[in-house]
Amino acid sequence: MDFRHPFIKSPRLAISYVAFWLILAVVMVLVVVSVGESDFITAMTERFAYIILFGFLGIAIWYVIKFSTLEDNSVGRVILAHVIAATIIVLIWLYIGTVITKLINPGQLKEDHNYLFTGLYNGYLLYTFNVVFFYAVNYYLAFKEKTKNETKLKALVKEAELHALKSQINPHFLFNSLNSISSLTMTDPAKAQEMVINLSQLMRYSLKHDQREKVTVQQEIDNNKLYLKIEKVRFGKKLNPVFAIEENCLKAVIPNMILQPLYENAIKYGVYEATETIDVITHCRCDDDKLVVTISNTYDKNVLSKKGEGIGLRNIRDRLQVIYGNPHLLKIEDKQNEFTVTLTIPQKL
Repeated sequence: MDFRHPFIKSPRLAISYVAFWLILAVVMVLVVVSVGESDFITAMTERFAYIILFGFLGIAIWYVIKFSTLEDNSVGRVILAHVIAATIIVLIWLYIGTVITKLINPGQLKEDHNYLFTGLYNGYLLYTFNVVFFYAVNYYLAFKEKTKNETKLKALVKEAELHALKSQINPHFLFNSLNSISSLTMTDPAKAQEMVINLSQLMRYSLKHDQREKVTVQQEIDNNKLYLKIEKVRFGKKLNPVFAIEENCLKAVIPNMILQPLYENAIKYGVYEATETIDVITHCRCDDDKLVVTISNTYDKNVLSKKGEGIGLRNIRDRLQVIYGNPHLLKIEDKQNEFTVTLTIPQKL
């Protein structure tokens, strides 16, 4: 448990507290002088000194609240603690105030029976005000701490979700790549070696940027060209990657490893079942505050393709939901002989 006084944790709050008591003291002095109840010197000693003194002593009231909470004590014990604390603080306040008054202006000290009663009444009133103030401060600090912890928790959950999604994407790609290498080890070892080198570079990129959720378009495209090189070895002339990237898009940011499942999807449902060359075309443009990436591929409509949305596209939707709060930034269009996926990435959140 943190037993530091809130004024130590928040200097701004301490300054506000001091300013309040100074303003209150000045106002009280001006009121007393303006109504002619006493002269300026008397008002300063009897009002200003007393009010500033209580403001100083009142700082200790926070500890009474801290060590006599309703969570750990009954209502009766809390009330009793405040009554005892109020009595001690008010008596100390009256004694020190009387001493100060005698030292500064001894002739102005009132000698009547109501003086003590009035002092006690005002002291308990000021104590009550301080209690309300510090309860409000504690509530505010607790609410602020709760909000801060909730923000941290949401960030941790978000990070965990992203890692979980990426851990589903990467093994899916690795499985396909290893199958490609396996099929070439016996028929064409040189190409298999080339694929291993490209795969190692690709995996190095994945590990390097594991903690960075966003990279530039240039980095993401270069990474996916490595992936397409791997698949080009496997499919040969059947796969024809085409890139049409606007120059002003290269420095835009995009979640890393988010395009690769789109190329996997194009190869799985377009290139894999084709008998002729399939163009996998990537367009990239910047539109206002949005980066628009379109990946399209032709396919043979006479070949029966598997229906449904694969794990790669579902994970992209989930990542977009986690990062941007909008799963609809991914749009899919099937024109019977051409499959198009459009990804819209906000550049200013």
